[in-house]
Amino acid sequence: MPAADPAAPTEAAALIDWVDRLSAARVLCVGDVMLDRYVHGAVDRVSPEAPIPVLRIQRETAMLGGAGNVARNLVGLGADVVFLSVGGDDTAGAEVRAMLDALPGVETVLVTEPGRPTTLKTRFVAGGQQLLRADAEHTTPVTEAGAGRLLAAARDHLAGCGAVVLSDYGKGVLTPAVTAELIALARAAGVPVIVDPKGSDHRRYAGARVVTPNRAELSEATGGHPTDGDAAIEAAARHLIGTCGLGAVLATRSQEGMTLVTADGPAEHLPTEAREVFDVSGAGDTVVATLAAAQAAGAPLSVGARLANAAAGLVVGKVGTAAVRAEDLAAALHHQDLARAEDKVVRLETLLETVERWRRRGLRIGFTNGCFDLLHPGHVSLLAQARAACDRLVVGLNADASVRRLKGPSRPVQGEAARATVLASLADVDRVVLFGEDTPLRLINALRPDVLVKGADYTIDTVVGADVVQGYGGRVLLARLEAGQSTTATLERITLDRPS
Repeated sequence: MPAADPAAPTEAAALIDWVDRLSAARVLCVGDVMLDRYVHGAVDRVSPEAPIPVLRIQRETAMLGGAGNVARNLVGLGADVVFLSVGGDDTAGAEVRAMLDALPGVETVLVTEPGRPTTLKTRFVAGGQQLLRADAEHTTPVTEAGAGRLLAAARDHLAGCGAVVLSDYGKGVLTPAVTAELIALARAAGVPVIVDPKGSDHRRYAGARVVTPNRAELSEATGGHPTDGDAAIEAAARHLIGTCGLGAVLATRSQEGMTLVTADGPAEHLPTEAREVFDVSGAGDTVVATLAAAQAAGAPLSVGARLANAAAGLVVGKVGTAAVRAEDLAAALHHQDLARAEDKVVRLETLLETVERWRRRGLRIGFTNGCFDLLHPGHVSLLAQARAACDRLVVGLNADASVRRLKGPSRPVQGEAARATVLASLADVDRVVLFGEDTPLRLINALRPDVLVKGADYTIDTVVGADVVQGYGGRVLLARLEAGQSTTATLERITLDRPS
């Protein structure tokens, strides 16, 4: 097993690095633009005319919806956008055009078709909840002339774009012919195509790098294939890939997260990152925008899926058609990293159950222990060596009372909660468990680790629990030490450097 790199970033840190790179992305976005209008008010009585609430209107807001919301999300992530769509010569169309023009970094080609109404969705909201949605729309296919202008604009602007998004809401812009030509143009240019699909026939998206159906859309597109559970989702996605000529499927599963299935790799099931769901409006737009921006920035598909999963977890916690911002996404990833670190600190009873599951998977369990007061490079090196010798590393951490008995009344410098959190934040550490005794013998007997690790300042004979581990065939590893690195030495230097 190769040695772990103590300087390697955590998964969240690596994802945050990709968030920073999204500002270099340029994405061609084509699809059905619409206007989302929100009428906010209060309900304090029922209508005497019918058993319905009376909404007392307080304010109205409007924002880009459909493919326009994809553009908003791309801008929020820092990407440049070329936006192509078809609108009407009506008031809603004028509002859409003005909103697109106001987006920074967006180059817009909005083909106007006289007599074609711009799709308008009006949502009536009270107390943070939608009472009613009213749609005014026209779903007939775009005219031949409009399609020609759209494709000409795509040919003119494709150069320099790192990804193409097709945001299909079934409103007539992405006809089968237009869709096929856009995918062909992108493939000829070596540009990946990401599709937010609509309808039951996904063969129209043949050649796309990835489609992003929700669970209901995936079932519909596979003729009613079940989508309840990981195995069913994966089977449906593989069926879709095989029958429709797709590169991959990123299936969104609401509270169950997402599943990424590629044509030639194992499925990845990503748990939801949402802490609280208020409104799922536009969540699909956020997913496809984030995935496309990541692809345009050169990120692997699995990285894009993880970023999209985190971004979707943000927007469903907001009311209305929300867009994600790069700084919010980075902050959320930081939060997840800290939350996962806290989850690593467990009680012995919980740890024993986890270790048993690891063993059933054939994983080797490593164990080391210490006070880990003022974590320093020597600690990091020891933990890296320990993790390289096993598949899962458990760290036994002396509780505060134990440290005082061993080190004196002035120690520890940091309390047990702080020390446990810092340890758990390290990628090489899989679990942290506190113990109050002076030695970890009780933990070692309970865990029965395959590898017991201590520093090379010990000998095998002086390592607590070595006889126990060797007695059942385990291994004792004495890790090399970093010269001059110890908490005691660090505290002595601090004392010497302090002004008298």
